[in-house]
Amino acid sequence: MKRLVAMLLAAVLVATACTGGPGEQRLSVLASSELADLGPILDDLRADTGIRLDLDLQGTVDAGTALTPGQYHHDLAWLSTDRYFQLKLRKSGFTGERPAATRIMLSPIVIGVKPPVAAALRSRHPDVSWADFADAAAAGSLRFAMADPARSASGLSALVGVATAAAGTGAALRPQDVVCDRLRGFRTGQSLTANSSSALVDLFAAHQSEVDAVIGYESTLLSLNASGRLAAPLELIYPRDGIMQSEYPLLLLDPGKRGAYERVTDWLKRPDTQRKIMERTLRRPATEGVPLEPRLPKSVGTALYFPDDQDVVDKLLAYYADPRGRTPGHVVFVLDFSGSMRGSRITALRAAFDALTGAGEAEFERFYRGEKITMIRFGGRVLAERDFAVEGPADLAAVRGFLDTEEFDSATAVWSALAYAYDKAAEFAKTEPVSIVLMTDGENNAGLGADEFLRRPAPPGVHTYAVRFGEADAAELGRVAAATGGRLADATATSLLDAFKETRGCR
Repeated sequence: MKRLVAMLLAAVLVATACTGGPGEQRLSVLASSELADLGPILDDLRADTGIRLDLDLQGTVDAGTALTPGQYHHDLAWLSTDRYFQLKLRKSGFTGERPAATRIMLSPIVIGVKPPVAAALRSRHPDVSWADFADAAAAGSLRFAMADPARSASGLSALVGVATAAAGTGAALRPQDVVCDRLRGFRTGQSLTANSSSALVDLFAAHQSEVDAVIGYESTLLSLNASGRLAAPLELIYPRDGIMQSEYPLLLLDPGKRGAYERVTDWLKRPDTQRKIMERTLRRPATEGVPLEPRLPKSVGTALYFPDDQDVVDKLLAYYADPRGRTPGHVVFVLDFSGSMRGSRITALRAAFDALTGAGEAEFERFYRGEKITMIRFGGRVLAERDFAVEGPADLAAVRGFLDTEEFDSATAVWSALAYAYDKAAEFAKTEPVSIVLMTDGENNAGLGADEFLRRPAPPGVHTYAVRFGEADAAELGRVAAATGGRLADATATSLLDAFKETRGCR
């Protein structure tokens, strides 16, 4: 009898250890790190349902990476977004049953900006876009904090948002949309990063005098505003060109726990629970009919598409991790000032450089802080040259001023001018990445011929991008550009500005 009692006691102890208490069930949950703020809500869940959720907190992208299709080590997963995991399932070719998912709450990725900086952004356009934000970062007038997109869903969503706006298609990003790096100017403004959104806001609060803005979840930034940790509350900007929204799905990884999973999701989706979640965390309710907290605007604008191709995300993350993306470059412009450029053509050239220097609408291709520029004007010979380092508006104005001249020449020595630029680029390339942009509107009629020029060695690693304008010989320009790994941009088919855009930041 004593032996039987001992065995029964041991069984009770084991059951208690596995469930956390008589009648209590424990579920292991792989969860996004920002869900740590749900502690009191989960205590209520445990009291009402007898189910305890043990959260294993990780960065969302890290968590999505850790989820191996069909080989799960947790009962559930609760991520700010499962988009990265769904891409992984698709790419792996997994044919088994996909985990059930229930959307629990929502929070869009927004930009928290100090009021004076927000006013400056809105002075150009009342509804700020990702392009406006990137433009200010490139100009050096805005420094921001963003979580590492390789670890955090908020950082990855922001990077996708900016890249989508830069692509200009309005559709989900394709691999070819990220071949050319139009994000370098945006990245020059990033001065703080962290592995998670919660760690990022702590870092921002500690260094708020050094940073102008922070990208993160609406809920996180509203909570930061209410914390009393800031000298002044941030103004939240919902970019007009699109918002990525996190939906915090709860995923069932172990089908054997479906009954408990359904009890948990039913409880979390109850209107009274949704209201408690919103009041505590400022995340939006996923259950219809729950009135919004006054600080949450009813509309957050246009939704952005998350890429439906894993290769797109991989390319974005590879770009972000590449230290060359943080290294300011040097561009040598070789610009035709022969007589045929007088009139409307020189007007078009100046207008293109107005856009590239930020004098007009925001452009992802604009010159950015830290970039170096060498300008060469040529006719039958080199007419003038000047080096610029972009540190602020005065330097950009000086670039525009270099083109404000009526000094033209009667001849067009295209290849001799490019040979001169090669010599300069070879020196620059010893210490920094360099590219050459040649623009001409006519055929070569002085100096070196194309064949003679091509016998000269090109500076190693320096690509030449040729911009054809007017009557310039497309075949010759394309042949020379291709010889260096560059390419031809034809302004006769589009516009001079669009042609220059094609040459910006291409690897």
